[in-house]
Parts: sequence; structure tokens; C-alpha cells
Amino acid sequence: MAHCPFDFFTDGKKHTICLVGGGGKTTVMYELAAAWAACRCKVLVLTSTHILQPADGSFAADAAAVHNLWQQRRYAVIGTPELDTGKLTAPLQSVYEALKLQADVILCEADGSRHHPCKVPAEYEPVILPDSDIVLAVAGMDALGNSLAQACQRPQLAADLLDCSADKIIDAQMLTALLLSEQGARKNVGTRAYYIVLNKCDLLKALQREEMRWLLVSAGMDERRIWLRERGE
Repeated sequence: MAHCPFDFFTDGKKHTICLVGGGGKTTVMYELAAAWAACRCKVLVLTSTHILQPADGSFAADAAAVHNLWQQRRYAVIGTPELDTGKLTAPLQSVYEALKLQADVILCEADGSRHHPCKVPAEYEPVILPDSDIVLAVAGMDALGNSLAQACQRPQLAADLLDCSADKIIDAQMLTALLLSEQGARKNVGTRAYYIVLNKCDLLKALQREEMRWLLVSAGMDERRIWLRERGE
């Protein structure tokens, strides 16, 4: 992956990061996990909702397996397997509490999007870990040019938030509003540090990329907390 531009990646501090939104959360989460692990950090990956159980050997069924992966400079994925779905849910609280004390970095996928590039959370979402200090919102730039009904999970909630119909075509202003609204991607963030990954930026022309950046910054987002990420980074 390309170097993560965010300050928290190299500050040497312990972080618990929750990822929300759509458009590639899982990919970003695992890329960050692999990059930190390569730097000899003890990285713990989990979900507070559901994720697919990884097939690459990074799932750790117990504490011994976690430590074995860390010794190999790999990240460890923990959770409770659902045998009928092949997915993981949140780990037992006692397991998490014990391991989080030993981890250098914790990454948690805190909501799902069913592969939609953007979303508006339901009443019960996202499930942000109480001890998290950073929330990382992800949105896929393939949302632009498609309708809310096509590209947004829970399009009616998005339509209500934006005061439009679900057939409305998503433009940069609409996507910015979803990313910055406390009913959208900023829901439950509170006082935590908030960062945005604009994913699949290679799909955009240079002017479109800069428009997205400008709109976010103009609305008060710190430019240093925006990552214009391309596929394959």
C-alpha cells in the first residue's frame, strides 16, 4: 500500500480506530493492519458488528494464536465465528479486554454497508468501541453519478437527511454532506478525532478530486485528515 498520510500512522502512540461508512472499509482496515504489523506493531483487528472470517490464516481463535501471529509480524483477527454464515461477530468482552492491553494498535470495523460506496447509519449504527480515540470514515468515489437508491445503503434515510428523493443523483456536495453530518458518517463520533478516506479516487478526474477536497475543507474538515486514496495503493 502507499504510505498512509495520516499523522496517527507514524506518531508512535497506541490507537483504537473504528472504521465506518462504505466503499472499502475492510480493504483499508486490512491494509493499515498489514502496514503496522510490518513495522513490528502488535495489531489487533476485530468487528463490533460482522465481517467475513479471513481465509489467510490471520484469524486467531485464542490468545496463544494471537501472540503467534504477532511474533510472525502479522496482524491478528479476533471474533466469534458464526458457523452458518462464515462471518465473525464481536469477540467476547473478556477476550478483548485482555488482548487490548497488549496490542499497540486496534482496528475495528464498526458498521457494514453491503458493498455500497456510501451509507447513512440506522438507529443502531455504528457500534463504535467506547475506548476508541479515532473514527475513520470511508466513502467510495464510485457513488458519484449514481442515484442514492443505487449507491447508498439505506437510501431513504439519506434522502430524508438531504431533503431530496432517493432517485437524486449523488454529486460532490451531497457526498460531502453525508460524510460530515452527525446523522451520517459522523454519527456517534463525539470528541474523537475524525478522518476521511475518499476511496477509488482514480475513478475521478483531477478537477473532481479537488472539488471533493475543497468542499470538505470549506465545511471545516482539516485537509490533513483527508486521504484521496486510489485503488491498488
